[in-house]
Amino acid sequence: MNLTVSPSPHIRGKDTVSRLMLDVVIALLPALAAGFLIHGLRAAAVTAVSVLSALAGEWLLGLLPHRRVTLPDGSALVTGLLLAMTLPASVPYYIPIIGGLFATVVVKGLCGGIGQNTFNPALSARALLMLLFPVWLTRFPAPDASLPLGGIRAADVVAGATPLHHMQMPALPELSLADAFLGRMGGCIGETSALALLVGGAYLVYRRVISIRIPAAYLASVAVLTLIFPKGDDPLLWMAYSLLSGGVVLGAVFMATDYATSPVGPAARLAYGAGCGALTVVFRYTGLFPEGVTYAILIMNAGAWLLDRWLTPTVYGKAKEAAE
Repeated sequence: MNLTVSPSPHIRGKDTVSRLMLDVVIALLPALAAGFLIHGLRAAAVTAVSVLSALAGEWLLGLLPHRRVTLPDGSALVTGLLLAMTLPASVPYYIPIIGGLFATVVVKGLCGGIGQNTFNPALSARALLMLLFPVWLTRFPAPDASLPLGGIRAADVVAGATPLHHMQMPALPELSLADAFLGRMGGCIGETSALALLVGGAYLVYRRVISIRIPAAYLASVAVLTLIFPKGDDPLLWMAYSLLSGGVVLGAVFMATDYATSPVGPAARLAYGAGCGALTVVFRYTGLFPEGVTYAILIMNAGAWLLDRWLTPTVYGKAKEAAE
């Protein structure tokens, strides 16, 4: 008899991987729609290229001997969408192609497939792209900028200063909190509208796809640290803009909560989320680039197993048996 052991966590329930991935796609739709409205058809084209590249990588892995075909489970679709959301709409089309293939083939495929990767595939791909193409990943089109749809190299872009660029000076951003909350600012395709991201996060919590512990601890950590150590004249405004600018909400809701790369235990999840938030603030305050979400989450990915090991709840009756 052959015993097949699937990747952890092992949960008895009616939900399948395909159903969970569908829920994530549904949750991403508000943020994607906001990104398309703000950045136009070029954002939709970059997203389509990213998704097709991730699907192509998953299909190529399925052609290898002794590999289970996992293309229908939807995980590659989610990876492609998440990668696209971390990219500016003006990037050349070859950038999401490289990123999509790297995320599925290298980060996930070479580790054994879905559930066995140590690092978040979309963020790992973004880290690689930042290393290879830092100029393109730090040039953001202004809201409602007219970006050409055609061309395989790059879109001519009128760069707009993002709130994080102002805060790196340091100075409070010029746009209002309302515009920052709704996403009327420069930035990546899927990170600008905090409202749309929170709506998607609420759906995932309602569907019990994710636990609220990691996003809550992440956002709370960023809020507390930026309130205690503000760089602007108004600590409350500095905290608010720190939460609404860049990829904090996207990272807290969709990236840090990835099943395969985050802890399982309740206490470990709180510590993991708080660590992501603390590292985000450290990178933003001391790093070369104004954003730090990508590297903060990837570092905490590496320590997720250790948090589970240290903060595993004591089994009922174990202490009593040891005492006897």
